[in-house]
Amino acid sequence: MYPMGMYFSIQEIMTAFVVLFAVIDITGAIPVIIDLNSSGRKVNAAKASLLSLIILVVFLFAGNALLRLFNTDIASFAMAGALVLFALAVEMTLDIEIFRHNGPEGYTTLVPVVFPLVAGPGTLTTALTLRAECSVENIIIAVLINMVIVYIVLSKVNFMERLIGKGGIYIIRKFFGIILLAMAVRLFVSNLRILLDS
Repeated sequence: MYPMGMYFSIQEIMTAFVVLFAVIDITGAIPVIIDLNSSGRKVNAAKASLLSLIILVVFLFAGNALLRLFNTDIASFAMAGALVLFALAVEMTLDIEIFRHNGPEGYTTLVPVVFPLVAGPGTLTTALTLRAECSVENIIIAVLINMVIVYIVLSKVNFMERLIGKGGIYIIRKFFGIILLAMAVRLFVSNLRILLDS
């Protein structure tokens, strides 16, 4: 439990930022964004970032009420979320595709960019799961930083591809896949202990 009032922690912000950055994997989505833009389905970077921010923050608060509605505690949800993170990490490291990136014509910014690329099931689950280890204000700051990065990448997608290169994007995806795998295991074990001790 956290003390009343605002609680800011650089460590928590960094933890939440890294986990969310790995799950969102916006650098790994660069080829998809380029393909959408080149096919005439332009992505609005500002709109995508803002919509993703709103969805994540709303779910961060409403998600807890949903847990209470279904009589589920945060530790149990965190363990379930850890399993989802584990699956996402395996997807990143083994190049397994879960979502097909095609949506209704004229809705490219919303589908597939906002959902499922940025604020998809994995990101929403992760944001709520992080509440077991981080205070809400630190998670929101981490979300804001990630959305700034999402905006920069989406608005400068061709430059980012030239700067990082296909090899660089591949390496970043694998690197954060391994980090996410380790964090998923740690999150599962720490919340399992909480449940066993209660």
